[in-house]
Amino acid sequence: MSELTAQEETTPIKMRVRETVILRVVGKALVPFILLFALYVQFHGDYGPGGGFQAGVIFAAGLILHALIFGLDELRTAIPLVVVEIGIALGALLYGGVGVASMLLGSEFLDYGVLDGHDPAHGQHLGILLVELGVGITVTFVMVAIFYAFAGRSRQ
Repeated sequence: MSELTAQEETTPIKMRVRETVILRVVGKALVPFILLFALYVQFHGDYGPGGGFQAGVIFAAGLILHALIFGLDELRTAIPLVVVEIGIALGALLYGGVGVASMLLGSEFLDYGVLDGHDPAHGQHLGILLVELGVGITVTFVMVAIFYAFAGRSRQ
């Protein structure tokens, strides 16, 4: 293990991470690819492994990585707490709304086949896509809310 110099010992860890140019450059380059991969997992989830939960966690991990490198305040500026709260509710409403829509169309809760009157297979595809999107949105914003709650606490 390397020994810290006297200046590094007195410098808060938060400042040392922000001053690391390599970490900032690599992190800034990786975050868009992480978010893009999350979208791939989201929209490819009905064809292979993955789906809303996995995509939501990956997307939130990209946002949290950005906050760890560039600071919590920058992420809070980009995604305020009110947007996080609305996102949590919006995702849950989308999930539940698909179920209610299928009930209003005369079938059971989350019976996707009724969503397309001409072809039940298309209704299944649309229903799964919307439900998984609702799950992904909710999971992303719940993870960000948990991060905000823990990262915003001060040491006492």
